[in-house]
Amino acid sequence: MKKMKKIAAMALSLLAAAGFTACGSGNGNASSGSSAASGKEYTVGICNYQDDASLNQIVDSIKAQLEAIGKEQGVTFKVDYDNCNADANLMSQIIANFIADDVDLMVGVATPVAMAMQAATEENNIPVVFAAVSDPISAGLVDSLEAPGANITGTSDYLDTTAVMNLIFAANPDAKKIGFLYDVGQDSSATPIAKAEEYLKEKGIEYVEHTGTTVDEVALAAQAMIADGVDAIFTDNTIMKAELTIYETLAEAGIPHYTGADSFALNGAFLGYGVDYANLGVETAKQIGEILVDGKNPGEMPVLTFDNGTATVNTETCETLGYDFDKIAEAFAPYCTKVEKITTAESFDDLEK
Repeated sequence: MKKMKKIAAMALSLLAAAGFTACGSGNGNASSGSSAASGKEYTVGICNYQDDASLNQIVDSIKAQLEAIGKEQGVTFKVDYDNCNADANLMSQIIANFIADDVDLMVGVATPVAMAMQAATEENNIPVVFAAVSDPISAGLVDSLEAPGANITGTSDYLDTTAVMNLIFAANPDAKKIGFLYDVGQDSSATPIAKAEEYLKEKGIEYVEHTGTTVDEVALAAQAMIADGVDAIFTDNTIMKAELTIYETLAEAGIPHYTGADSFALNGAFLGYGVDYANLGVETAKQIGEILVDGKNPGEMPVLTFDNGTATVNTETCETLGYDFDKIAEAFAPYCTKVEKITTAESFDDLEK
């Protein structure tokens, strides 16, 4: 009899344990998302706005970090990547394909893609994560950086225009006329250019503006800047694809080109001041993982911004302009966290070869 009671007790214990386990596995708590999602495959659709060094670096970093997260969490991220080459019709088709393929999340690299994705997902509520959007509030993507709202969040490469202006006058205190070169068709240009204008108005410095969308238009705008006799040119991030075409022309004319990303300096501009795009890609991928694996709501995840205090100087262009790098670095030191060197190449991968 004692033996029978002991067996019955053991059976009850096993049943109780089984019941507890079943209840535990049915818990939808997001904090247990990693274990619950183990073995799952997620499809991520990434659309890049155009083929340039900074944006490509972001995409490469996102892919690499998603692979790392997948190994760590026991899941697989299938990346469906495409590049619309700044073609609005192609962009729409790529996004439509993502929706038709029932991707789990979309990534829009640069402002125009992010805006198109947001508009296309209003009804189906597919999560969207943007990367390298300079001013997500002015672009109408988010309600605020702290609480984006709806189905979207991401990373911003906000440009500290005042810092770039300070660098211009640190190198040349006697500068009398500054040129602004940008793509007027991109909403992300509005804020940095407006702030640069305000800065120069307060100093009583003359400025001229020229715009371009295609590489040929930007090349013509650069020639117009030379004819205008500007002492320096400031560019935001919207004409990246044209830098390799114009950098020699500007340097040989003695005009330093100050820009909003180190990839410009890589492509020949005198100076690039901005975020670390490789790190921006890593942080974007982490947001993707938190949404898909951990079940977080993108609308409640803050937009990430970064310290962009690095001035990257192209030493070859610096020499062509007749500047001494050591003196330039000393002049820039009070206005940035560090000054780095770079030489001209088409992509960051070329520097490693």
